[in-house]
Amino acid sequence: MQHLSSVNPKRPLYLWNLMIRNSTNNGSFEETLSTYSSMLQTGVHGNSFTFPLVLKACANINSIWDGKRVHSQVLKVGFQQDAFVQTGLIDMYSKCSDFVSSRKVFDEMPVRVRSVVSWNSIISAHSRACLNDEAILVLKEMWVLGLELSASTFVSVVSGCSFRQGISMHCCVYKLGLLNNEIPLANSVMSMYVKFGKVNEARSIFDEIGETSIVSWTTIIGGYVNVGNVNEAFGLCNQMRRMSVTPDLVVFLNLILGCAQVGNLFLALSMHSLLLKSGYNNEDPLDNLLVSMYTKCGDLELARRVFDAVLEKSVFLGTSMIGGYAQLGYPSEAVNLFKRLLKTSVRPNEATLATTLSACAELGSLSEGKEIEEYIVLNGLESNRQVQTSLIHMFSKCGRINKAKEVFERVPDKDLAVWSAMINGYAIHGMGDQALNLFYKMQHVEGLKPDAVVYTSILSACSHSGMVDDGLSFFKSMQSNFGIEPSIEHYLCLVDLLGRAGRFDLALKTIHEMPVEVQAQVWAPLLSACMKHHNVELGEYAAKNLLTLNPGSTGNYVLMANLFTSAGMWKEAATARGLMDDRRLTKEPGWSQVEIDGSVQVFVAGDRSHHLSVDIRKTLKELHIKLLEAGYIAEADIVP
Repeated sequence: MQHLSSVNPKRPLYLWNLMIRNSTNNGSFEETLSTYSSMLQTGVHGNSFTFPLVLKACANINSIWDGKRVHSQVLKVGFQQDAFVQTGLIDMYSKCSDFVSSRKVFDEMPVRVRSVVSWNSIISAHSRACLNDEAILVLKEMWVLGLELSASTFVSVVSGCSFRQGISMHCCVYKLGLLNNEIPLANSVMSMYVKFGKVNEARSIFDEIGETSIVSWTTIIGGYVNVGNVNEAFGLCNQMRRMSVTPDLVVFLNLILGCAQVGNLFLALSMHSLLLKSGYNNEDPLDNLLVSMYTKCGDLELARRVFDAVLEKSVFLGTSMIGGYAQLGYPSEAVNLFKRLLKTSVRPNEATLATTLSACAELGSLSEGKEIEEYIVLNGLESNRQVQTSLIHMFSKCGRINKAKEVFERVPDKDLAVWSAMINGYAIHGMGDQALNLFYKMQHVEGLKPDAVVYTSILSACSHSGMVDDGLSFFKSMQSNFGIEPSIEHYLCLVDLLGRAGRFDLALKTIHEMPVEVQAQVWAPLLSACMKHHNVELGEYAAKNLLTLNPGSTGNYVLMANLFTSAGMWKEAATARGLMDDRRLTKEPGWSQVEIDGSVQVFVAGDRSHHLSVDIRKTLKELHIKLLEAGYIAEADIVP
């Protein structure tokens, strides 16, 4: 542009304006500023056509420095009272996150100069600055002055409204007749209702508006996914296609999230097929979400197929696949995949490391965890709070509670997750007093308010340490003092606590007071406690309820058989095990693992394929003889 201006320094303003308009309309905002700069060098100054375009370019590249330079030119050439120029300044400062300057320009505009567009711009500026109450006051001021309220006036306000304000705005635009013919406004009102979970109200607007845009479809489909009505979301997607409206990327993102929510593999496969037919293949972030979706549907093979099909894997995709293995009980595969990724150009981030550390914790592999800790230190990530929390959890699960405490004490600004991880570590190790002391310190010294996760950890600590009264007190205070509704995890901890202590009457009363959907899971810890305390009568009652509510779990039949075995009721135990055969259920063999010299050794019941199987059995036989000589009598009344 400078070359052109040097050839023809006398280029008239209207030609400069044409060049500025073309570059701005084409989205070439840097070119707009370069052309404007060249124009100034030739001694030509802008006018009411030039400045709004140049200010628009500044706003789009978020260059407040260039915007202020243009503002100084506006003042220099005397366009302070031009409505178009002043409105451009309001908009530029607002989009560059300088609300104070935006408001100052508006306040200095003479009232007679302010146009409806100027008012709309300052309302948008308030909304962008999250000053929605003030935005509504400006809107009311417009109304009082008798200015025409257009759809543009309401669009930005509605998006930031509280629910009550949103209803008022909806009534207002409905009375003004703006809703049915103004798609952006209708979409904004729908989004407001979706944000507050009122999908039926959003659907009413969707059905009433005469014409819809792709944003309308994505908004209502996303609304149904948010409230868990995935079937309706898919129904709307099919309706879109029947109306020859092509689903966009946002629609597919919503549907993927919906499939993951319900864990429905058939829906997931249908959605993936439609995705491929629509031309979306191996695209970020779709691949990451597809891996997570198949993981939530319990199909690691399909998740791995998606992962393997991507040629250039991102760290997010790798993290999703590692997380899938860890969540579905394959920690060894998760750690191995992490190691393979290290040999590629993919560099793990904090989420990758935290996920892999969780896998190490489940694997019980201290050596693997220490290797990852070394990587964390070498790459300067040891101060990341998410990583620190995962290190605490890993060391706790791998039996190094003192090492977990060292990491905990190094964290400068501890959040709830860090406190919860350490409390849970103490719980795992049966260190109830230390867990309670830490819990009290968190509240009364640090002033942090516990959440549902922290209460799960403290209830677990009480359960593992036999602190019945403390556990009951915490369960009550969780609800009365902090308004936390008990989840399945809290109920499981409570029943386990009471059962371990032999408080069966209270445990049974607690279960009967629980929601029915929770009861199917809490009978199992009660049945285990009955077996421990040889309470056959209550155990039979618990087993009956357990098998009625969850008849497909082989573990429940084994628990019932073990109860009868512990009481010497061999016939009843055989009958309980026979029920599995009658219902064609197959019990997975029990297994255990131990880490020796950095290598994890896995042992499966009845399996003799281990390369040291002969030596191991010989050693066990020798130990058994020594135990008998020492007078030890095995407790053989429980056979898994």
